[in-house]
Amino acid sequence: MDRLLAMEMFVRVVETGSFSKAAREFNTTQPTVTKQVAATEARLKVRLLNRNTRGVSLTEPGALYYEKCKTIVREAEEADSIVQLRQNQAQGLLRVGTSVAFGRRVVVPLALEYMRRHPQVQLDLSFEDRYVDLIAQGIDVAIRMGKLADSSLGARYLGANPWVMVASPGYLKKHGTPKRAQDLSAHVALIYSSVVGDEFWRMHTPKGEPVTVPVSGRFRSNNLSAVLAAARDGLGIALMPRYVASESLAAGKVHEVLGDHALPEQEIHAVFPSPKLVPGKVSGFVAFLQGRFDEGWWAG
Repeated sequence: MDRLLAMEMFVRVVETGSFSKAAREFNTTQPTVTKQVAATEARLKVRLLNRNTRGVSLTEPGALYYEKCKTIVREAEEADSIVQLRQNQAQGLLRVGTSVAFGRRVVVPLALEYMRRHPQVQLDLSFEDRYVDLIAQGIDVAIRMGKLADSSLGARYLGANPWVMVASPGYLKKHGTPKRAQDLSAHVALIYSSVVGDEFWRMHTPKGEPVTVPVSGRFRSNNLSAVLAAARDGLGIALMPRYVASESLAAGKVHEVLGDHALPEQEIHAVFPSPKLVPGKVSGFVAFLQGRFDEGWWAG
């Protein structure tokens, strides 16, 4: 039996004046508590308690030992309480990882709102378009797109990230508006190169039929803002997440192309190092994000 538990038992025997009462508090038997106190006396080579039919009383060394044990037990309980409070509350440094475009346009406003609601939280926000090792990089929670690989990580589904096809009014006036997916082969594509298989655009027709169209063009970039800028400048047709194009669509700088076709969506997840014993600062932030990615979130 560990020394701290032995101290706790000794303190409660003194305070209750009874081995049996202390045993009930620890959900054990009276002989177990008696043996534990006797073992402590044997280890210290001193009698701590006087036993008689009326109960127990402290010896002089026992009184000194009781005062020290009481302080140690109280401080241990305070240490447990501090850790548990920190575990259950949203406070402390929260390290969040996200991709560059999604982070800048979507996560930053949400994170700032979360900080306003939780003034005890400090935020460290990292932007990476590649997946990083959460544990090695010290990331508490990462916002990731796409299907998750099986792993030991904890995760919560947040919503879907829909994509849209856009082109500027000037481009469509000059080159015509595609009516069918197959028409895209005759148009200039602005390619977001971070997508695997970016030379093929996949979608479903209004009848639900899957279509894969080979595309090509003069402009490629791994930066969504650059692809959007090229589309606004009339250089071609672009395929991108709807949240990237939403403001330009609302302002009429680009128009939706093949809006009756269904484009792929990406799942949005909050990912954290372990599904067990999730800190309050992480579970609180994830709970805050849930419900923020319902239908139409990209417009707001």
